[in-house]
Amino acid sequence: MSDNSFDFKEQWGKSAHIDLTGCEHDRLTSAPILEAFVKGLVEKIGMMAHGPCYIDRFGSPDSDLEGYSAMQFIETSAITVHLDEVGNRAYIDVFSCKDFVEQEAFDFAKQYFGAQNGKLTTLKR
Repeated sequence: MSDNSFDFKEQWGKSAHIDLTGCEHDRLTSAPILEAFVKGLVEKIGMMAHGPCYIDRFGSPDSDLEGYSAMQFIETSAITVHLDEVGNRAYIDVFSCKDFVEQEAFDFAKQYFGAQNGKLTTLKR
């Protein structure tokens, strides 16, 4: 779980790292579904998107590593998402100089991707 004792006078920001497993496969294989997730997450944690959401599909012909990734600048930093459609996993990172409730981000992501399990790690930056 995360440490909610952050003092933004003593630090620059925080970074929430969300690892999800057992996700619904169909939620991981669609760029429009990923874009809707990013927009929903930005709203859920009270941030403001800065520019468009960038989405691309990455992979290597020599491995099973393939899937969509997204990056959304927010006015206080960025959100990145990497989807593993082979392993039905999602990895989401939120870094911000503005405070946010990381548990809300975790709960939203877990529900959105239909994850069976998840882990939230929060770091002071």
